[in-house]
Amino acid sequence: MYKPTIGLEIHAELKTASKMFCSCKNSPFDDRPNVNICEVCTAQPGTLPVANADAVEKVIRAGLALNCKIATESKFDRKNYFYPDIPKGYQISQYDQPLCENGFLKIGDKKIGITRIHLEEDTGSLIHPDGADYSLVNFNRAGVPLMELVTEPDISSGEEASNFAKELQLILKYLGVSDADMEKGLMRVEVNISISKTKTLGTKVEIKNLNSFRVIQKAVDFEIGRQTEVLEAGEKVVQETRGWHDKKEITFSQREKESAHDYRYFPEPDLPPMYFEKEYIEKLKAGLPELPEGKRHRFAKEYGLEESQVEIFINNKDLSGYFEKVVSEFEEWTGEESKKLNKLVANYLLSDLQGLLAGKEFVEKEFKITPEDFAEFIKMIYKGEISSKVAKMVLPEMFNTGVDPSNIVESNNWGQMKDDGELEKIIAGVIEKNPKAVADYKSGNKNAIQFLSGQVMGATRGTANPGTVQEILKKLLQ
Repeated sequence: MYKPTIGLEIHAELKTASKMFCSCKNSPFDDRPNVNICEVCTAQPGTLPVANADAVEKVIRAGLALNCKIATESKFDRKNYFYPDIPKGYQISQYDQPLCENGFLKIGDKKIGITRIHLEEDTGSLIHPDGADYSLVNFNRAGVPLMELVTEPDISSGEEASNFAKELQLILKYLGVSDADMEKGLMRVEVNISISKTKTLGTKVEIKNLNSFRVIQKAVDFEIGRQTEVLEAGEKVVQETRGWHDKKEITFSQREKESAHDYRYFPEPDLPPMYFEKEYIEKLKAGLPELPEGKRHRFAKEYGLEESQVEIFINNKDLSGYFEKVVSEFEEWTGEESKKLNKLVANYLLSDLQGLLAGKEFVEKEFKITPEDFAEFIKMIYKGEISSKVAKMVLPEMFNTGVDPSNIVESNNWGQMKDDGELEKIIAGVIEKNPKAVADYKSGNKNAIQFLSGQVMGATRGTANPGTVQEILKKLLQ
């Protein structure tokens, strides 16, 4: 049985106002090519870089969130290689003195070691027009601050690799360090993988530029299978860089893998070393927000939610923040009663509201219902002032208009029927119109009462109390 050994290299573009070494706008997806560029990021003769302090701080904050040791002294290095989209002919990166080292991220009960996190500049982007014998280069992305994280080879499956990337993406978003959108290329994952039957590691293969969590898992699983077939056939695995073919769902060879010495690293002569005082690092650590793992435990314990509900809230900061504002309106309830209300809020936010959003992500500033009105809506359901059927009519009205639920219920006369005499007349009429259901009930078919109850709720447009309806039905049927 071959054992896989997997490590990840993850790049994330940082969410800064300007680029890494110049004052150009950090807007790599501007539709207009080559507008966010200057003499520095296009490497004109005589220009000098200046490090972006905000980018440095964001990488340190990420390192603190990932349990890293933060360097008190760090520097930039030149990484020499030529691609058409690197204006300088080299990349300013970090080699032997990264900003962050020796961290970890827990995935389930397992700690995945983090070797280092360093800071560098991104490349430009190449465009290859269909059928053309030339390529175009857009330097808008050239010089954008890029964080690179390298894990220890502690990962043992495609699923684990994918879960690590998911959790890292969440952390970067919570920190405000990066939007980390993989579809837009703001976070790119590379996998290093080897397999072996012994403690001696096998030959390492790198898979470049994986752009979704699904692809990470599929690429790793495919490569484990491919390398197994190669070794079982008595052949040797070649150390190389491979790509992922999305339609065929296979990896394919791109080039032989470079080694670190091929890049001819040396200290960047145009940038001074960086020094960080202990007080500065402690201040950044104290300012870290609540992170996903801590929030998971708190939501489960404090609000009594199911694991699946917690995960949805964890993955949408706006929605979870809105949820907490709503439940803060239930101060008069405590204990189990409070948890019932919390679950009611979660159910309506994660089911009925998602249907109204029609696949769009919840954004509170675009949402018309105030937390106070949503809390009032939930209270009306909990107190029996409106039925669940009426609630499903009220919520869309609130969603579309922003009007509070009491006004909607009152103006439409959707409030719970309080006149038992009137309700009894309606129920008697339903019984009279449905002799077959009445006969079924009297012959022992207890499900018939559910049919009759549904007829009553329809006749009252959902304004009757379901429990009261059942009680009166049983009384009259006897």
